[in-house]
Parts: sequence; C-alpha cells; structure tokens
Amino acid sequence: MSAAPAPARRLPLVLRNPSFGRVWAGQLLTQAAGRMFQVGAVWWLVGYAGGRHRGLDSGLFLMVSTLPAVLLAPVVARVVERHAHRTVLAAAAAVAGVVAAAAAVVAHTGTLPVAAAYAVGLALAGCQAVFDPCLTTSVPELVEDADIEAATGFELSTQSVAGLCGGLLGPLVVDAGSLDAVVAACAAAYLLAALLVVSARFPRPASTATPSDGPVSERRTLRRILAELPFIRRVLVCFAAANIFTTAVYVVMPLYTRQVLHASGSTVASLEAALGAGTLVGSFTGGRLPGRPVAVGSACLTVMAAALALPGLFAQHAAALGSMAVAGWCVGVIGVRFVALFQRLVPADDKPGFFAVMQALLGATFPVSSLVFGALGDQLTARTLCLAQGAGLVPVALTLWWLGDRDDRDDAAARRTSTSPAAAPAGDRS
Repeated sequence: MSAAPAPARRLPLVLRNPSFGRVWAGQLLTQAAGRMFQVGAVWWLVGYAGGRHRGLDSGLFLMVSTLPAVLLAPVVARVVERHAHRTVLAAAAAVAGVVAAAAAVVAHTGTLPVAAAYAVGLALAGCQAVFDPCLTTSVPELVEDADIEAATGFELSTQSVAGLCGGLLGPLVVDAGSLDAVVAACAAAYLLAALLVVSARFPRPASTATPSDGPVSERRTLRRILAELPFIRRVLVCFAAANIFTTAVYVVMPLYTRQVLHASGSTVASLEAALGAGTLVGSFTGGRLPGRPVAVGSACLTVMAAALALPGLFAQHAAALGSMAVAGWCVGVIGVRFVALFQRLVPADDKPGFFAVMQALLGATFPVSSLVFGALGDQLTARTLCLAQGAGLVPVALTLWWLGDRDDRDDAAARRTSTSPAAAPAGDRS
C-alpha cells in the first residue's frame, strides 16, 4: 500500500493571484518613489541646501509631506466609496507621475528651488493619501476571504520594501548628483505603477466582496463608525500617540548621522535600509507570533522603546543599525497583526471610511512629530533626541497593555454573567 502523496505547496499570493500581484507591485512602486523623494530631500536639506536651521527645515518638509493624509481623510473616504477602485488607484499614481515629471523638467533646466521641493512633496503625499486607503479597501475585491491575512501581509510589506529601496537610493543619488535624478526616477516609478493597476482585474465587485448575514447597512459618518467601535478607537489613539515618537526617526537619524557619526549619505541609506528590512521581516513573521494582538503590540512597543534609545547610549554606527532593524521589525509585526484584525472586525460597508480615518488619525501626529523633533534638533543633541524617543514610548506601551488586560477582564465578566443562574432564563433554573 503506497503512501498518500504530499499536498502540493501553494505559490505565494502575488503569484497565484496575478491581479493582486500587479496592484501590490503598483503600491510598492508608488511608496518606494515617495520614500526615495522624501529621504533624498531630507538629506539634501540637512547635508546640502539647508541653512542654520537644518533640523527645523527638514522637520517642516516632513510635516508638509504628511499633511494630506490628515486633511484629506473625509475627501478620500468619499472618493473611494463613490468611484471604481481601480480607477482611483490608477488616477492617483498617474497624477503623481505627472507632477514628478514636471519637477524633473524644471530641475533639468536649473537647481530645483527649496519651495518647489516642498510643493512636490505635498503633491506626492496627497496622491499617496488616496492610493493607500483605496488599496486597503480593495483587498476583499482582489482576493478570497481565506487570503485576506496573506494579502494584508503583502500590502503592509510594501512600506518596508519601499523604505528599503527608496530610503537606500535617495541619499545615495543625492550624494552622487543632486535631487534632479531622484525626481526623474520617481516619475518613471509612478507612471509604471499606473500602468500595472490599469492592467489588473478586480474580479469581486465591491458590493459583494465580503459576505454579509443581513441587509446592506446604510452609509454612516466617520464619527459614528468609530463611536460603535470603542476598542478599536482606543487602540488607534494609542498608536497615534506612539507615532509621535516612532516617526521622529526620519528627522533624528539624518541629524544623528551628521552630528554624531559625522558620516555621509551612504550612512543615512544604511540606516533607512535597516529600518526597511526589519519592517519587511516583521510583516511576514508577525502573523506567526503567539498571543492576542494587544499583548503582542504592547510587547513590541516596549522592545521598540529600548531600541530607539540605544543610539543615545552608544554613539556607534553598529548600535544605530541594530536600533533601526529592531524598531522596523516591531513596526512590521504591529502593522500586520492589527490591520488584519481591523479587516475582520470592521463591517464591509464601513471599510472605506474607516481606513481613511485610520490613516488620518495615525498620520495626524506625524506633522507634529516632525515639527517638534525638527525644532528640538536645533537645540538638543541627536543623542538626547534618541533617549527622548525611547522614554516617550514607555507610557504608551503600558497603556496598550492595560487596554488588553481590561478587555480580558470584561470578557471574563461577560462569560460569568452569561453562565450564572441569575442570568439564565426562568425555564433553565433548577
């Protein structure tokens, strides 16, 4: 009697679902282009074009680059809800490509003015603020329900791969030439992304992408959506607070490279690559960690606090590389666990509004973080800023852990109430 053949190993989702693979590749290109321009422009301001207030100049640039995700959230929610998602995705990438191409033409005739760099950063960030929540909402249209977690892992991995590619290339290209070549490469990436999205199929209509046990609910306001999801609302507030300290790395690391390590753009590139590689690994390993999402999230925030403080204690390139890799891994784990949780907890009809407001809420602290840490960078040493980042995450980690413990207690109380004799129907009492 022969043994049963071993089951065939499944291909990765991006290969067995070509349409999702193309859209994912489009997101990878757009985020890599945006990251390349952002990191390259920050290093250009800190190392070349900046004046006496290099910290404030770079912080202002990052603040401008993050405002669209906050200010456009209600508009993005309506656009994603009312229009075909493939059209929205392709249009966002194409507009970004045209803006970057126009900037490349201007830069080719002379040096790109600082004000123009700020304007380009604002426009590219606006296009990305439309693209990302639209893709998140589109996942159930592209994949089966059983593949949602895998699709979420790939979707979240784009940020880490983009950080790895764009963060690595941006400072290197600026050191090798100028910001002009960065803008031209970004234009090509955005336009290719638009072509990939147009060539993809969205086989599952938005109205039937996620099965429902009841009638389709009416569209609701963003405030009502969050009001009916108190646990998710509290978790989002925690992560918004954490972002004040975690996203400051984009200001602190270039300043740390210049002030402490006295190094060039290749060092900035290596730190960005370490952050991106760590996030990539975390995105694909986060689903395998045991424990509930809140417990995993609070543990990761604690580890991240120690990692971000490490360069403040040890002024070494190796310490900074290790810090970025570990912090990136924590970001990847938190992202894949919580976005997958939100995909399942949020009703299908509320997803366009929810993911837009999620991006706005989490992004709202980025402008504040960039401006505050940028201004502090002109007054305090970069090592002190690293210690401030780590210290700021500790109370957030404790708060998230308390929320998980409170949720466990509430669940236990509900189970006791449902099984107690007093709560049982009269016919069940003995």
